[in-house]
Amino acid sequence: MLFTPFEIQETVDMFLRHKLDIRAITLGVSLLDCAAGSGDETRRRIRDKLLRVAGPLVPVGRAIETEFGIPIINKRVSITPLALIAGASEDKQYTRYAVTLDEIAKELGIDFVGGFSALVQKGCSTGDRRLIDSIPDALACTDRVCASVNVAGTKSGINMDAVRRMGAVIKETAEKTADKDGLGCAKLVVFCNAPEDNPFMAGAFHGPGEGEHCLNVGVSGPGVVKAALEAHPEASFDELAEVIKKTAFKITRMGQLVGLEAAKRLGVPFGILDLSLAPTPAVGDSVARILEEMGLDSAGTHGSTAALAMLTDMVKKGGIMASTHVGGFSGAFMPVSEDEGMVAAVRAGTLGLDKLEAMTCVCSVGLDMIALPGDTSAATLSAIIADEMAIGLVNNKTTAVRVIPVPGKTAGEWAEFGGLLGGAPILPVHSAKSDRFIARGGRIPAPIHSFRN
Repeated sequence: MLFTPFEIQETVDMFLRHKLDIRAITLGVSLLDCAAGSGDETRRRIRDKLLRVAGPLVPVGRAIETEFGIPIINKRVSITPLALIAGASEDKQYTRYAVTLDEIAKELGIDFVGGFSALVQKGCSTGDRRLIDSIPDALACTDRVCASVNVAGTKSGINMDAVRRMGAVIKETAEKTADKDGLGCAKLVVFCNAPEDNPFMAGAFHGPGEGEHCLNVGVSGPGVVKAALEAHPEASFDELAEVIKKTAFKITRMGQLVGLEAAKRLGVPFGILDLSLAPTPAVGDSVARILEEMGLDSAGTHGSTAALAMLTDMVKKGGIMASTHVGGFSGAFMPVSEDEGMVAAVRAGTLGLDKLEAMTCVCSVGLDMIALPGDTSAATLSAIIADEMAIGLVNNKTTAVRVIPVPGKTAGEWAEFGGLLGGAPILPVHSAKSDRFIARGGRIPAPIHSFRN
């Protein structure tokens, strides 16, 4: 017998009771062959290629959902960082590219398109500057386009000129979407060491080192991990680690099955499987509640960083044994507005911006979906970015910042973003200024351990 009745029932419970799902199948598409001297011609080529290559994505995803009984929450596309494509054209403003991508996504039923992006960790080209300057307008006038900017890397250091500019861009993006609590910022990520194969939004793009196209899969299952831990209330950490690892293995195998089948039906190579515990606002789908199941009264209290470190490591160890091509982030996300347990911890006063920053040293990504007061200055936003980039730089890991300064609202008020993005209490920032620090500009050099040639 291939599967025992117990194993079959266990898998059914994962889907029905513990909210296991394929969070995203993301088709990465290279647009390098779409670059042209004319912006109109470039957009025409982009449209033609995406309609041809990505056209079957949603039907294939829906067919697999029906046949396998596995929920696939999002069908997404990631593209070559647009600054590399649009930079060949005469266009001086890139919002029209975002509009084109948004129209294509809506036409094909794709949930999000990632790749309105620039890689500026060491410096900015003309195309990079134009894309960054276009972000506020592009995100304000589109619904399904996501943007990202990589401003730092372990090999290159931190581009503090880009960090300073991104603080202003976040501020402007929030103001242009003030009627939606700054929603545009929820589609914008600032990275250190951005992975080229990440299937999760808002930071997905199809890196220059990728092939013509591939299918990447993001799997999630915080509820499954929590349920597994509930069965071992008196276990030692050695035993808990083994439970998490085995659970992550089972989740990853399911994702591998779906990813390989989707890639086969689309006629593209299978890229990577990203096993990230990505929460949603739904009760029972929270990373914070996993930490509490380990014995913490509330996420954010003393011990939270240690608990998160073990969780992230065991998820990676279980996942990497289940799939030959584990990539992206893989670990545990902490998007505050998307995790009901994180929201509860903020309301209880155990979780604030400083503790979140400390926990990002060991999580998959960084400061994610955090609502801030609307009067937070651009310099303060840049300083928050700089701190998080330094963590990624020194630890040689991916870190990111996705913060939303909510126009017209102050600390303690509520910001609502809707859907999977959820809502969150607005966290306070320090009143002491960082303006002179950010104004220096230049580049913070790469750390000594980056020199490994």
